[in-house]
Amino acid sequence: MQWQCLPFEQLTTHQLYDLLKLRVDVFVVEQNCPYPELDDCDRQAGIHHLLGYQNDKLVAYLRLLPPGTTYANTSIGRVLTADCVRGTGTGHELLQLGLGHAQRLWPDQTIDIGAQSHLQSYYGRYGFETISPEYLEDGIPHVDMRLSKGIVCE
Repeated sequence: MQWQCLPFEQLTTHQLYDLLKLRVDVFVVEQNCPYPELDDCDRQAGIHHLLGYQNDKLVAYLRLLPPGTTYANTSIGRVLTADCVRGTGTGHELLQLGLGHAQRLWPDQTIDIGAQSHLQSYYGRYGFETISPEYLEDGIPHVDMRLSKGIVCE
């Protein structure tokens, strides 16, 4: 697996296409959830994109957002893996690397996420705790979760 963590302005057009296609394939097509995938966050200052390539194909992705972008705290979003690598540990590697990059970019900051409800135990393995009641986002049950300052578990 080859990993790259890049701000928007350093993405090539091919990387941008790959990440947008993978996000639409998973979140819109696979989850049958039409929603505005392009939310203007991708190109804001301080946003970083973590890309995981296997055999020149993008198979893992997440977005790192500085405090004040989508939450008051640092955030990680659009966490996904392609169907072909699910169950291989790639998702865990992705999240571990994402948390490491968040720590490097914004040391000892609290991290907030909006997680699909069925993934609470997955994020809980890394120290995230549920901080909201369940709510619907684009028709899918979600909860807000928080990883307190400087805690990275696994």
